[in-house]
Amino acid sequence: MSDNEMPNTDVNPEIVDNAADAEKSPLEAFIYHQRRALEEAGKAIDALLPDRFKEHGSAASKEFVKGFQVLIDAAITEIEKATSKVEAEVSDDEDRPSTTGKAKVKVQVE
Repeated sequence: MSDNEMPNTDVNPEIVDNAADAEKSPLEAFIYHQRRALEEAGKAIDALLPDRFKEHGSAASKEFVKGFQVLIDAAITEIEKATSKVEAEVSDDEDRPSTTGKAKVKVQVE
């Protein structure tokens, strides 16, 4: 081994052309390799980020989701209140004849 060569101690997987690729259509093989490339790129970026960054990023994501849960729950509560109010008004209106509204209107006929 010369001074310019480094020992091969990489833990990275080797790119292997599978015999299964021959059985796939060209489009399927392309999609497979693109998916693998994306996975490997994700692993590369993940390896660059410190563990504490990942922890805080994960916590931030969870808080973000919890915030939206609170917002959605409040919206659901308000919708339920409005629905029950409308249902109560509709049930009050059922006591009256259908031709009469809340206020009577005099109509002049010539």
